[in-house]
Amino acid sequence: MSSQRRPLRGDRRKSTAPKKKTPAKPPARARRRRKAAPARRRPLILRLLFALFGALARLFWAIGWRVAVIGGLILGGFTLWHASRLPSDPAALVDQRARGSVTLLDRYGRPFAWRGDMFGGMITADTVAPELRDAVIATEDKRFRWHPGIDPIGIASAIRINLREGRGPLSGHGGSTLTQQVAKLLCLGVPYDPAIWDNEAAYEADCRRTTVWRKLREVPYSLALELRYSKDEILTIYLNRVYLGAGTRGMEAASQRYFGRSAAAVRPAEAAMLAGLLQRPSYFAPTANLARSRARAATVLRLMHEQGYLTDEEYELARLAPAELSDAAAASIGDDFADWVMATGPDYLTRETTEDVVIRTTFDPEIQRAAEAAVTDVFAEKVRPGSEAQAAIVVMDADGAVRAMVGGRETRRAGLFNRATQAMRQTGSAFKPFVYAAALDLGFRFDTVVVDEPITLDIPGSGPWSPRNYTNEYRGAMTLTQALAQSINTVAVKVSEAVGRDNVRKVATDFGIETDLADGPALALGTSETSLLQMTGAFAGILNGGSSVRPYGLIGLWLQGESEPLMTKAGGMGERVVSEDAARQLTYMMHEVIASGTGGRAALPGRPAAGKTGTSQEARDAWFLGFTADYVAGVWMGYDDNAPLAGVTGGGLPADIWRAAMLKVHEGEPVRPLPMIDPVRDATPFRAVTGPDLPGTVPPRPAEDPARPPRGLFDRLLGGIFGGG
Repeated sequence: MSSQRRPLRGDRRKSTAPKKKTPAKPPARARRRRKAAPARRRPLILRLLFALFGALARLFWAIGWRVAVIGGLILGGFTLWHASRLPSDPAALVDQRARGSVTLLDRYGRPFAWRGDMFGGMITADTVAPELRDAVIATEDKRFRWHPGIDPIGIASAIRINLREGRGPLSGHGGSTLTQQVAKLLCLGVPYDPAIWDNEAAYEADCRRTTVWRKLREVPYSLALELRYSKDEILTIYLNRVYLGAGTRGMEAASQRYFGRSAAAVRPAEAAMLAGLLQRPSYFAPTANLARSRARAATVLRLMHEQGYLTDEEYELARLAPAELSDAAAASIGDDFADWVMATGPDYLTRETTEDVVIRTTFDPEIQRAAEAAVTDVFAEKVRPGSEAQAAIVVMDADGAVRAMVGGRETRRAGLFNRATQAMRQTGSAFKPFVYAAALDLGFRFDTVVVDEPITLDIPGSGPWSPRNYTNEYRGAMTLTQALAQSINTVAVKVSEAVGRDNVRKVATDFGIETDLADGPALALGTSETSLLQMTGAFAGILNGGSSVRPYGLIGLWLQGESEPLMTKAGGMGERVVSEDAARQLTYMMHEVIASGTGGRAALPGRPAAGKTGTSQEARDAWFLGFTADYVAGVWMGYDDNAPLAGVTGGGLPADIWRAAMLKVHEGEPVRPLPMIDPVRDATPFRAVTGPDLPGTVPPRPAEDPARPPRGLFDRLLGGIFGGG
């Protein structure tokens, strides 16, 4: 037990050595003060700046949240106010056009031209083709289904793009949602007022203005639209209100205009083309430039594919088979004719209509193509490149039914200057048939002998006047037929003076020349001005046997959807102007113009035709007008600034254009004889008739002069009046 005793340990005793003093810990507040002590060493300026920034932050926060609350209340108030003013049924906002549309049908009942604002009827987001709905969303607003009407992401992206491209933040890309675009289309609820805006175009331009204030006003209106309507209802308003080029309002009208089918039946390629028009409707319109429209459609298809609206197979199929225009849209002809018809109808049913109107016309697309091709081909083959000379053509039936009209060399020319109806030009010798019509109606005959010789007339107030022939040559005795065929000026003046200028003016006016005609003897040489349409109509009066004609293009006019027409027209025939016998003789004389006279280049192989050339003073205007048994056609050529034509007469290029057009017009048509006399059967023996002398002419030779050529009816009269030969 003793071996296991604990070892002895000394007692623990307190050390008597002095201990080192450990400094006491300062209190916690003192420690914090010691850590913060370095801040006291900051410069005074920094302390002041920190204090200022802190005060400003507190001030901005105090003001900011109050402004935000007030702004939110104001925004909410305006939103609710706009929402209360919106109709409960979105269909009420679908069609609010200030004017209607006019659809023009050709003689066969097919549409060929459109005017005004076309609206094809209401469609909805449910009834439209899904591909079209998807194309619009993919192109215009890919987050349409998710945002509340305003898309901050889209706005920021648009501002960034605009600044990167060197434009102002609000210039170019607007970042507008579909809802904001609907707000613009509705002009923020401001209706069109003619007392404020000059026209609807000015109203729409004002609605589309992009300013900061305008964008701010769009916000509550867009929110109101989202509050009032569903997404599909907003999309329905958009699909019906957008302008898509060529006068179309809404997807249905555009689809009918470009593709001839409803917007409910369009294919992906067509849907992409329609959606592509939304960016710049007139620029991308397929009727203006199909290749450009297809390029834009390809971009839309790519967006649809990237956003999952088209499968790979659907995308490739649509890309490789781009949209095609309908036959009517692709034709794009008859603009001059359409503009003329619109001007002939009542304004309240045509140019200023608030209704949708359908007009049936006399227009023939095939004849129009023939006329257009004739101008294009002759200018390409026979006119120097770069020439600014113009040409116009009118083709009509004998009763005045206009079948074709070309108002200038431009092929797409809606609303442009129409030289066939608006240009007033001197007719030159093309006026001479009316001189001879007056003479024939008063008893002169096609075989009456006259003398081509120098003459001088004393014009009161002007002095002596001596008409000259184009060749400055004189051919002596000749028949009226020969004089017209060779376009002899002296004989035309003699005949006009013999029958009386008043009679000549009356015949020309009754045939449809409505412009003021000259008073002097130069009347016979076509110094008066008139239009190609009036001249062609007057020549139709000769073809139909001597009755006046008023050219017309409108057959019937209906309100769209109605079966009973509001107005109709059966024909353009009017009162008789000259006897049928006179007209038949004149037709024969004009036939000789082509057969043996100045109009030889207009001859139609195997088909009888009659016509007259015309060249005005200093060759500023060149004309050829003529007809077959089926159609009357007139051609004018000249410069818009009245400059002389170099080496061109009515028997030259105008006759070439007339011939080229009429050859195409008559393809497949049976040959019919002209309504004219038989010169052998209808010739009559000479009968002596005396008459007064015409002052200033050479005295006649004695009737018994054996050197005198054979004389026809009224030869003695003409000898006494016009001189011997």
